Amino acid sequence: MNRHSIYTKMVIFGCAVSIIPLLLLGYFSYQKSSESIQSHVNESRLDSLNQLRASMEQLLRSLDYTMSYLINTSLVQESIFQEMNYREFVRINHLTRELSLLKSPITKVDDVILASYVSNWLINNQGLSTFESFKYKDLLVDLMNKEAVTSWIIVKTDQISSTYNSSYNCQYAVVLAKKTPYLSAEKRGIAAVTIPTCNMADIINQPPASDIMVLDQTNRVIIHPQQDKVGARLDDLGYLDSSELSLLEGDAGEFLSKTGHHSVTYIKSPFNQWTYISFTELSELTKESRDIGWFTFYVCMFIILGSMGLVWLGSRNVYSPIRRLFQDVVQRVPEGRREKMNEIQFINDHFRDMFTSISTLTTELGRHREQAMSLFLHKLYLGTNKKSETEDKLRLFGLQDRLLPWNHFIILTLQIDLLEDTRYEQTDLDLLLFAMNNIIEEMVPPEERLPTIIIEQTHVILIGSEETNLNAFNDYIYNLTEQMQSNIRGFLDLDVSIGVSLPFHHLLYASRAYREGMEALKHRMKLGKGVIIPYFSMNSGNHSNVYFYPKQIENELLDSIRIADEHRAHKALHQWLTEVFQKEREPHEYQISLICLLNEFMILMQENGIPQKQGSGEAQSLYEQLLQMYISAEIETWFRKKLIAPIIEVFRDRQNSTYHNLSEQIIHMIQNEYNRDITLDECASRLHYNLFYVSNIFKKETGVSFSEYLAMFRLNQAKKLLIETDLPIKDIAERLSYNNPQNFIRYFRKLEGITPGQYRKNHLNKQA
Repeated sequence: MNRHSIYTKMVIFGCAVSIIPLLLLGYFSYQKSSESIQSHVNESRLDSLNQLRASMEQLLRSLDYTMSYLINTSLVQESIFQEMNYREFVRINHLTRELSLLKSPITKVDDVILASYVSNWLINNQGLSTFESFKYKDLLVDLMNKEAVTSWIIVKTDQISSTYNSSYNCQYAVVLAKKTPYLSAEKRGIAAVTIPTCNMADIINQPPASDIMVLDQTNRVIIHPQQDKVGARLDDLGYLDSSELSLLEGDAGEFLSKTGHHSVTYIKSPFNQWTYISFTELSELTKESRDIGWFTFYVCMFIILGSMGLVWLGSRNVYSPIRRLFQDVVQRVPEGRREKMNEIQFINDHFRDMFTSISTLTTELGRHREQAMSLFLHKLYLGTNKKSETEDKLRLFGLQDRLLPWNHFIILTLQIDLLEDTRYEQTDLDLLLFAMNNIIEEMVPPEERLPTIIIEQTHVILIGSEETNLNAFNDYIYNLTEQMQSNIRGFLDLDVSIGVSLPFHHLLYASRAYREGMEALKHRMKLGKGVIIPYFSMNSGNHSNVYFYPKQIENELLDSIRIADEHRAHKALHQWLTEVFQKEREPHEYQISLICLLNEFMILMQENGIPQKQGSGEAQSLYEQLLQMYISAEIETWFRKKLIAPIIEVFRDRQNSTYHNLSEQIIHMIQNEYNRDITLDECASRLHYNLFYVSNIFKKETGVSFSEYLAMFRLNQAKKLLIETDLPIKDIAERLSYNNPQNFIRYFRKLEGITPGQYRKNHLNKQA
C-alpha cells in the first residue's frame, strides 16, 4: 500500500481548494475590469457620437429652419408665380439678398438655388437664368417628383452648381431641398442649398484608433474625414458585411463585427434618419485589459506559490496523526488486507468492524442482561435463590435503589382463562402473552415494579409502593387489577383472572407471595373466569406455608436419566437431596418432597412403558420402602439402585435403536426446511422430546451441535446456488434465512476464506 496516498491527496486537494478559487477570482476580476473598460469606452464613444450628432443637427436644423422661413416669405411666395427677367431687377435683388442669408461660415453652405418650375426661372449664386437652361435641372426635377416636401441627399459636386473653388476639392456635397409653396398641395418651385462634405467633415472630432462617419438612409457614407470614402456603401468599404447592415436598424446600439477586428457603436438621428457610426479597433480596447490581466496573473501566481507551501506544511502536520493511527491499526490486520485500500478506508473499515462488534456485543449483553434478570426473578419466585445471591443480583441489576424506598410489596399472577369461543387459536398464545406483557408494563411505572416475567403461561409481576398506609396500598392494588382486566379485555377481547398475594415487607418473601398468587388462581374452579382473587379472602389473611421443592434440579435429574447419563444423574440426585435437607423443616415435610420425587420417577416409567418390577424387583411397594428410611446417604443409595440404575439401563438399551432414528428425523427437517428460521426447540417440540435431551442425542450421533450442522448445510446449499444459478448474493442470503446479507457474506468468508462473489468467480474461471 502507498502509505502516502492520502497525504498526496490532501496536498492536491488543498492546492485545488486554494488555487481554483484564486484562479476563478483572477479570471472574473480580469473579465470584470475588461467589461468595465469596455463599458467606459462604449460610453465615451456614445458621448462622442452624441456630441457629433448634436453639432451636426444644430447646423442642419438651423439651416432647415432658415430655409423654411425663407421660402415661406411673401417675397418668395409671390415670385414663384411670376415671370422673372432682368426688368424685375429690384425683385431679383431682393431675392438674392434673402438667399444670401443662408450662406455663412456657420452653415457652411456653398450654393443656394431658388427655382420656379412653372415660371421657368432659376436664381443661384451665378444670378438669374431660365430653368430649362440650368445644367443640373434633372436633379431638381427628381427632387420635385419626390413625395417628401423636404429632402436630404448626397450628390457628386460636379452634378450640382458650385461657385467656390474650394468646393471642387470635395467630391460630394449634401443637398437640402424644399418644395414650395410649402403649404400648397401643388408645388410650383423648389429651393435647394448645397453643403460640401469637406466642410461638414471638419465637425468630426475623431478620437485615436477610431473611425467615425455619417451614413444616410441607404447606408452610404455622407460625411467622413477621408473624402475618398464619401459616397460609398458601408459594406463596400469592408467595415461591415452586408448581412450585418440589419444590425443598424435600431435607434442606437453597439456590437462586434463578424471579422472580430472592430467594435461598432451607432446612433440614428430622428431628424433626418442619418446614422452616426463609430468603428474602434479591438486591439486598442483590450490594451488596458491585457495590462490588467498580466498584473492579475503575476499576483495570482505569487499567491498560489505561497498557498502551495502552506498547504504542504499544513497537510504534513494534519497527516502525522493519521500515519501514526494507521501504523497502529495495520499491525492488527492480516497482511492480505493491507493492499486493497488507502489509509482512511482501511482505518474506517477497521473502526466500522469494531463499532459493529461493540454494537452487537452491546445488544447481546442487553439481551443477556434481560435473560439473566428474568432467570433471577424466576428463581426468586420459585425460592431457589440464596439470600446472599439475591442481594448480589439486586446490586448487579441496579434494583437496590428501586426497592429501597418501598414499604410494601405484593405479587400479582395473571392467566388467560380460555381461548375457546374467542377469535384466537392456540397458536396465538405466545403473541397474546407478549401483548399482555406490554399492556401490564405500560400501566405500571418502572419505578413501582420489577420486570414482568412469564412462568408456565402465567404473568408474574412484583409491585412495590412507598405508601406507608397498608389500606391505601391495598386500594391502589385493587384499582390497578381492575384496570388491567379492563384494558386487556378492551385491547385483546380476552378474559383474564388475577391472583393477588398478601402484602409483604422484604424481597426474601417473594417466593411465598408467588405461591399465594398461584393458590389464589386455583379458586377459579368455583369462582369462574375473569375474576380477581386476593389471597387474604381465602386464607383469613394468613400467609401460606410454602414447602421448598427444587423443581429445576428435579428436571435436570429426569433429563439425565432419559439420555442415559448415569454420572450426571447421580450428581443431580445428590444436589437435589442437598437442597432439600439443608432447609430447616419438619420430618413429614421432607417426606412430602421425597414422595413428590418418587412420583416423578413413577410417571417417567409409565410414560416410557417401563414395568414397575423392572424398576424395583421387590414385592414391597416403593413408597413403603422410601418411608422407612430416614438417613440421607441411605435414601440416596436407594434411589440410585432401585430407580436410577434400572431405568437408565432401559433407556440405554433403547438408545441404539432410537438415537439414530431421532437424529435422522432432525436432519430430514433441516434438509427440507433450512430456508426458514428453524430451531432445535421447534424440532424437539415436533418430535415430542425434551430440548436438552434432543440436543445431547444429536451432538452424540453427528459429532456437531444442531446449529453447527444447520450452518454447514446452509453453506453447502449456498455453494450449490452460487455455482448452479445466477441469483444475486442478496437473494441467496434471503433463501438461506439470513436477515442481513452482510452476516451471510461475513460467515461465508470466515469458513471459506473468500467472499461468495469471489467463490462464484473462481468457479467460473475454472470452468473457462
